Amino acid sequence: MQGFDYKAPSSAADALALAGERSAFLAGGTTLVDLMKLDVVTPERVIDINSVPLRGITHDRDVLVIGALERMSDVAVHRDVVTQYPVLAQALLASASGQLRNMASMGGNLLQRSRCDYFRDVRTPCNKRTPGSGCPAQTGDNRGHAILGTSSSCVSTHPSDLAVALTALDASVVLQSRSGSRTVGLADFYRLPGDTPWVENVLEPGELIAAIRVPRLVWARNSAYVKIRDRSSYEFALTSAAVALDTVAGVVRDARVAVGGVGTRPWRLPQVEAALRGKPATEENFAAAALLSVAGARPLAHNAFKVTLVQRTIVRALAGVR
Repeated sequence: MQGFDYKAPSSAADALALAGERSAFLAGGTTLVDLMKLDVVTPERVIDINSVPLRGITHDRDVLVIGALERMSDVAVHRDVVTQYPVLAQALLASASGQLRNMASMGGNLLQRSRCDYFRDVRTPCNKRTPGSGCPAQTGDNRGHAILGTSSSCVSTHPSDLAVALTALDASVVLQSRSGSRTVGLADFYRLPGDTPWVENVLEPGELIAAIRVPRLVWARNSAYVKIRDRSSYEFALTSAAVALDTVAGVVRDARVAVGGVGTRPWRLPQVEAALRGKPATEENFAAAALLSVAGARPLAHNAFKVTLVQRTIVRALAGVR
């Protein structure tokens, strides 16, 4: 780990005033500290924001608002989240381990970096870490990599379970900087790798996530998160599905579907949602709609199994909430 300047401001204004091109905000530290130890991330200044008032969970008739510094474990058991947005609670509980959830912040989870081994090994090329150096995952070990939204520059999978559930719920993030605040839909927050995989989101230098906003959706009570992984504890998704269904007399009136473990960012599936609307809520119809989830998929040598697996994951999730 390289040396750095450490600051611990007590206000958002002070934290933002300290931020610059080579600075990093520290919340739970469950990603940042790991990457600093590996010399993957080498900030000149670390700004500890744990004393900044970015906490709280409020829920009214229009929106659920979660402070960016709320711990994942606390949000996962919050009464309003569990009862009104079970997909969100389940995604949080499927993330990492209990110890990490006790430390990890909601905003930090949304900003966690790639779990690609090539990205985390400074001895290997990686366009996301060192622009223009190459992407060995294209022809190397790519079993856990993406099949949707990839490019010749990067095939790294987005690692967050939470982000998949929030994307399905049309959530947005409140971003704060010295010049003020702005709200960005989570679906627009993450960028596809294209030719610039090192630009992962729309955050500007010195900008931070202040809060998460989830719009009121009454039928989000009928939602679920299903995660398929190699082991049942502390493992990243091979595939996952966040779904919500609005059914009347056994017919789907509306649906939300997003998947993880297969995309370079959380992957919303409007074409699957459209195929479900107006159809009886049967596994046959779920399977027919799920076929659309892999349109444009580009599997690699070791992850072609995800094409079928993600469809089955969607069907399993939908069948659990019909």
